[in-house]
Amino acid sequence: MSSLTVIGTGRVGSGVAFLAAAMHLVDELVLHDILTPRLTAEVLDLQDTGTEVVITTDTRQIRETDIVVFAAGTPRNPGIRSRADLFDVNLQAVKSCRSLLKGFEGILITVTNPMDANNYILQRATGLDRGRCIGFGGQLDSARFARVLRSAGIMDQAWVLGEHGAHQVPIFSRMPQYADGMRREECLASLRMASMKVIKGKEGTVFGPAAHIVNLIRAVLEDRREVLPCSCVLEGEYGIDGCSIGVPARIGREGIIGIEEWDLDPWEREKFDEAGESIKDLCRREHG
Repeated sequence: MSSLTVIGTGRVGSGVAFLAAAMHLVDELVLHDILTPRLTAEVLDLQDTGTEVVITTDTRQIRETDIVVFAAGTPRNPGIRSRADLFDVNLQAVKSCRSLLKGFEGILITVTNPMDANNYILQRATGLDRGRCIGFGGQLDSARFARVLRSAGIMDQAWVLGEHGAHQVPIFSRMPQYADGMRREECLASLRMASMKVIKGKEGTVFGPAAHIVNLIRAVLEDRREVLPCSCVLEGEYGIDGCSIGVPARIGREGIIGIEEWDLDPWEREKFDEAGESIKDLCRREHG
């Protein structure tokens, strides 16, 4: 028996709930949203699929679930330039999540932007072991990077580390087909705008995030122990602590089983350190 909680049933949250049920990944769903009409509608819509998954809105069940996906808060829209701009508006949603997670001992997946800072704040606020707090974003960024590479005829595996935001770090040094500095900067600029093309066209990203979040859920529930780009709370890895940042992490039933420390070239290292400082600055604002 496996169970999943989704806190925040907006586009991405409801998409995750639907996919998890449709793919028979879970036996029980706990859904929560402060907007009661939306929550009721999502439950009814899911039940209308004929799913056999048990669906409840009883928040007392949250602490018993295997995985919690935190997707509550305000999403990006065409008027919001960066994910970091959502910090203040979404901080209240993050703080309200702490009481819902009292006694929870499963795996927490943070989606709400700015994801890296929120994952760090939630880990500290809940007292969960850092290995049980996984920030989502790197898989989606890596998929976008792969699309850029394919358009250039490069079929190598794509990895994006660093911040899920403006300070993301596409990794070139692990690819046989090396790219020079100018192409790297052009690629990075393209990646920074990738989500806005979707947001401007349909007011929000849905399919991409939901699919990759469910893949992350699957890696946990099926104990796949595969390496995925995830935001992890670091304690000295890569010479960084005091924040959560995207790194290659081995994911399994216990959450983050291990963090791989790759050798980054000078360009990647500089960008990665800039990402760390940017995330730390956001984290400090929690008490500011």
